[in-house]
Order: sequence, then structure tokens, then C-alpha cells
Amino acid sequence: MKDLREFIALAEKEGELKRIKAKVDWDLELSHIAKLNEEKGGPALLFENVKGYKTPVITSVNTTTSRLALIMGERKEASLVDLMRLWVEKGKKTIPPKWVKSAPCKENIMKGKQIDLFKFPVPKYYSKDGGRYWGTAHFVISKDPETGWVNLGTYRGQLLDKNHIGTMFIKGKHADIMLKKYAAMNKPMPVAAVIGGDPLLFLTGAARISAYTSEYDVAGAVRGEPIEVIQGETVDLPVPAGAEIVVEGEVDPNKFMAEGPFGEYTGYYSGVGTVDRNFIKVNCVTYRNNPIFWGTTVGKAVTDTHMTMALSYGATLWQQLTDMKIPGIKAVYCPPEAAGRFIAIISVKQMYPGHADQVGTAAISTEMGAYGLKTVIVVDDDIDPWDIPRVLYAVAFRFQPNRCQIIHRGRSTPLDPSLPIENRDITGRLIIDATIPYEWKEKPIPIDLDPEIVKSVQARWKELGL
Repeated sequence: MKDLREFIALAEKEGELKRIKAKVDWDLELSHIAKLNEEKGGPALLFENVKGYKTPVITSVNTTTSRLALIMGERKEASLVDLMRLWVEKGKKTIPPKWVKSAPCKENIMKGKQIDLFKFPVPKYYSKDGGRYWGTAHFVISKDPETGWVNLGTYRGQLLDKNHIGTMFIKGKHADIMLKKYAAMNKPMPVAAVIGGDPLLFLTGAARISAYTSEYDVAGAVRGEPIEVIQGETVDLPVPAGAEIVVEGEVDPNKFMAEGPFGEYTGYYSGVGTVDRNFIKVNCVTYRNNPIFWGTTVGKAVTDTHMTMALSYGATLWQQLTDMKIPGIKAVYCPPEAAGRFIAIISVKQMYPGHADQVGTAAISTEMGAYGLKTVIVVDDDIDPWDIPRVLYAVAFRFQPNRCQIIHRGRSTPLDPSLPIENRDITGRLIIDATIPYEWKEKPIPIDLDPEIVKSVQARWKELGL
């Protein structure tokens, strides 16, 4: 799958997409239709008649596991954990992008006074939002000025005026790390904000990939072939050849504009009122003929944002634990209801005393877990971490509060509403050992069904009228 259009064709063929031909207003109405549709587990929506525009808007792309499976080239019936396991297996060896000389994303080019971002149907999602948000399902490309490492990161972007997009590069995120280097050089940071292309790029852009590893390389590995890229028009950055819209510009580390507020994936606003933040000064916009705008409603779980994070964060955490060479890890699950980031459940086959503790502390020490992960639940290998009723069973009957670990200081996210707005730098962490301790000489005796009786009963299932 090379671009968003291939996904649309496949999703429509599989009954996973619906075209909305009735006129819909970009101002709140579109987002509310999408959100209500998502809450009912509905299809991806392609709004073909947006008020005042000829450009369509697609939403709810990643809302269901079946559509995530289509993006990853798997069967619709695959589970979220199947997709995570596939990501981990394929991600062991990265595949760098492939450069091309011409690309659809260059079919139209706007520069200078031609630039007007209001030419595109950018939605306003919620009534208390500070404005229309260009970047909800986009990713921002930047490059480390010292090493050449190319990063793709999903950072919200507010449409401030016709040639400025407000950003939120959270402290410690890779774009922020790079921006600080440009600040030390007293130079603006070149960036490209991308909508469309291979939908897998949005997933990897949202993931917590380790520093100095390009999301292009990880996406290529998961896809099984290189992602095609082309040189930007005004920035020395690789942009996806099949992108719908590419905004090229620069971020001055010393200049700020009022941005926000914005209804985040936590179901709350990340702050009160507007805040002065860095912004993208747009110098060029390239786009395909008849471009498609891609947005996500964000808001309360579960939206496609939460499903995206559950897959990308969970797979990344699993991959990073695997890279640590910790033995016995059976599976990792980060529930979409927790935005894939605040709770992690890890199943492990214990091999030595303290094994469960090692897994729990390792999880909060990974690149993914070190940022915002608050609760780690470790269960034995007879419990599937995605089987929440069985996980609760383990917490009820195998967990002892005096075996849990509380870590008082960890890196938080400014989006966590469980902390006061003015003090969201530091979070506590809880590691719950819901395993039967390895070192116990006498372990609880489980109640098991007799396998021979099970076979006998199953053979009579129809006879029993069941």
C-alpha cells in the first residue's frame, strides 16, 4: 500500500468505508458525525461534499482493528495483538526509504503569496477548541542538524492563518530535541508537515520509536519494502512521494504565536486558554490533484487516535523489551481505552526470582515507557494480556499490594489530566506484580478441567443443543 488512495479503494471493497455525499459543514458538524459514527464502531467516512470546498475529508481511518489490519496488509480478522506481534517480528530489521525523481505530491505547488491554507477544508472539531486544526492525522518531518537523523512525529497543528501553523513540540520529544540544536546554532528548523501517503507513516509517526532511528526505516520494515520519498521543494527533507498535501516551512526557536486550546485524546483539554508556542512559517505547499484531507476527532476514547496509539505504542514497547534481551516475554498489550500509553499489561513466563519485577521496571525504562506510562501490570504466561477479565482475575487472586512498586518520579506528559495543569512534568508510576511468585515452593493449586472429559463433552455439543 503506497498511499491513502489505495487504502480508500481497499477499505471500500471490504465494506470498511462509506462515502458521505450530503453537504456537511467543516465547522463542528463533520467532527460530530465522525465521533458518533466511531462510538458505534462504524466505517471510515469519506466526506465528499464539505461546505465551501471541493476537497473531500476522510476520518475514522484507524478506529477499528479490521482497518488497522488492512493498513498493515493483514487479514481483516487479525487481532490487535496479532498486528503488534507482526510489527515486532518485521521490525527487527529496518528498511530505509527509496528516493524517486518524480511524485504525485508535486502535481501542484504553491509558494509565496499563492499560499493560503484556508483553501483546504480544515475542520474545527470541538466548540472550545482555539480554532481549526490542520494537524490531527498528519506527521511532521524534521532532521537532526548534527547527525542527519530524520524524524517523523505526530504533533498537533493549529491553523493560525493562511501561512502559519501552530505547533506543540512537547519537551523531550524528538522534534523538540532537534529544535534545541537549531536554537544553539541560531537557525530556524526546516520542517515538512504531511497529510496522506502510506497510512502506515501516520502509525509510525505516532509511535515512540527510539532516538536516531527514522520512522521511515521502521515503516519500510513493517511494510516489507522501502517507502518511496522525494526531495522537498524548499527544505532538505525526504517527503512521501504519495502524500496528499505537504506543507514545507521552518520553525524559529525564538518566535511564538498563541495556540490552543485543543480537545485531546485524554477526553480533556490540555490547558486553559491559549499558550504562546512555536509555529511553522509556511514557505511552500505541494499537493496532489484533487487532494484528500485526513483528520481525526481525537476526544474521548475510543477514537482512531486511541487505536493508533494502542497498536504503535504497544508494538514499540514490545519491540524495545525484546531488544533488551529479557527472556520469557509472551505478549504485551496497551489498551486503547488508556490511549495505548498510560497502562501496559505484560505476560511473562517466569524463569527466576524477581523476573516479574525486572519486566515491570524495564517497561518504564524503555523509550516508550519512560514517557507517561503510569501503570504496568505483569501477569503469568497463562494469562493473555488482552483478556481483560482474566487480567482482573490475576489482579484479584495473585496480586498483593505489599508486592507492588511505587516510583514517585517519572517523566510525565503535559496532556495527563490526572495532574494539575500547572504541574505536569512529573508523574508517579505503579508496577503491579499480578503473578504467582517464582520462588514460592508451594504454589496455589489451580482448578483445571479434565482434558479427556472436555473432548467427550465437546463431541456431544450439538446433541446437547448447545
